[in-house]
Amino acid sequence: MSAPARRRARRDRRDRRRAATEIRRLPWRTVRNPHPPARVLAEDQIEAIHEASLRVLRDIGMKVLSPKARALYAGAGASADEDTAMVRFDPAMIEEHMAKAPSSCTIKARNPAKSLEFGGNIINFGLVGGPSFVSDLDRGRRAGDYEDFRNFMKLAHSFDIFHIGGAAPLAPLDLPAPTRHLDMYYAAITLHDKIWGASLLGGYRAHDAVEMACIAHGVTRDALPVQPIVSGGINTNSPRQLDANMSDGMIELASVGQPVIVTPFTLLGAMAPTTIAGALVLQNAEALAGMVLCQIVRPGTPVCYGGFTSNVDMKSGAPAFGTPEYAKATQAGAQLARRYRVPFRASSTNASNAVDAQAAYESEMSLWASVMAHTNIVNHAGGWLEGGLTASYEKLVIDAEMCQLLAEYLAPVTVDDDTLAVDAIAEVQPGGHFFGASHTLERYEDVFYQPIVSDWRNFETWHDAGAHAADRRANAIWKKLLEEYEAPPLDPGVDEALREYVVKRKRAIEAGEVELEQ
Repeated sequence: MSAPARRRARRDRRDRRRAATEIRRLPWRTVRNPHPPARVLAEDQIEAIHEASLRVLRDIGMKVLSPKARALYAGAGASADEDTAMVRFDPAMIEEHMAKAPSSCTIKARNPAKSLEFGGNIINFGLVGGPSFVSDLDRGRRAGDYEDFRNFMKLAHSFDIFHIGGAAPLAPLDLPAPTRHLDMYYAAITLHDKIWGASLLGGYRAHDAVEMACIAHGVTRDALPVQPIVSGGINTNSPRQLDANMSDGMIELASVGQPVIVTPFTLLGAMAPTTIAGALVLQNAEALAGMVLCQIVRPGTPVCYGGFTSNVDMKSGAPAFGTPEYAKATQAGAQLARRYRVPFRASSTNASNAVDAQAAYESEMSLWASVMAHTNIVNHAGGWLEGGLTASYEKLVIDAEMCQLLAEYLAPVTVDDDTLAVDAIAEVQPGGHFFGASHTLERYEDVFYQPIVSDWRNFETWHDAGAHAADRRANAIWKKLLEEYEAPPLDPGVDEALREYVVKRKRAIEAGEVELEQ
């Protein structure tokens, strides 16, 4: 072999080794489901749930703890009892205000290429949100802190399959509760360039999200109704209660036309009836009440119908996720959202306490149900563990694999003269193989999906390399991604303005100059 040929051979071997250690990830893309949405209920059954929900709102009502929200409802024609805080709604009022909600909306990201549309057959995956604990194979389960929080923001930036960067994958419990949302927003804005969510646990937290989003985008509050730049979600306190903090956060965000996601937390047997139909009636009534409040505040505010109906283990009372009941309730919830012509939000969930087979198959069950329902926002699709109490590093990586697999499955199959491959079939003799066919050689490097976590080597090669299971492989992957992480560019002036805002607001909150809702 000549010297140039030897150099080329060495270079080829080096490139192959580098490719073998590369973490293959799908590039940013809009994920659409081209198939008809799954329907578990007939149209007359959907109407029966709708009518029953209206009866609940008219005859039984919602307890609304915020005086501000009760006044808004009353001003729009609802019956509000100040002594009991109960609000009852005329069905015509519900229909009138829901007709004002748009069928879709676009939220602008700091990187315009990563702006998102909520609606239609578009599916957006988001990180886990809300846990107080975090876990990995090295340090185990522990209270979340700001370092872990920042790491999850960096991993959100590293995986383009997660369209929603989020702002609360875990609670940084080492930071003071009244002001930690400011540090969380700052990390979300600076460590990834995707859309993120406001905390709606009170009006002042929502206010800070709007102000910091305006700084990041270089706009004023007056411009926001035209172009949403931040969203937020609330949970109703099922059954039939809307807490003051959640109401006031919704009102603040809706006042400037930013999208609000309303998600009842209806667990069959605990916070809802044991029947799926009964739980859906309760979910639907609560979701309608929340979305209507947003339309009262500002007609045309984008809203999203959230479904989080699962069941409990009747032996222990513990929540169960990824169940058949969850899958059917999710797909029925999406049907209800389409009935009101608003986007739908669901989740990828599991009840496992470890990154094991249970965590994977329960997540896949809920993820598949969400995708086939045409869910527009799939929350908790990266890192959810232990029924939502823990954010897991390894689970985030495995979840990224599952989301990528589904995204590739949803990509349309191309059928044309080239892919029909008649010439390739003619090239290979009977009993031969296609490894050396020109059709194969032209495509072999990227023709098939390349996994993040899956190991397709034979047993001997896998065993000799350490016999690592999926969770151990995921452990190495998230560490490598954090080592390679590079922050997205940010104008130094914007960064300085964000820092100044955080310092200013912390001082005001700590000095008691900001009213903190209870």
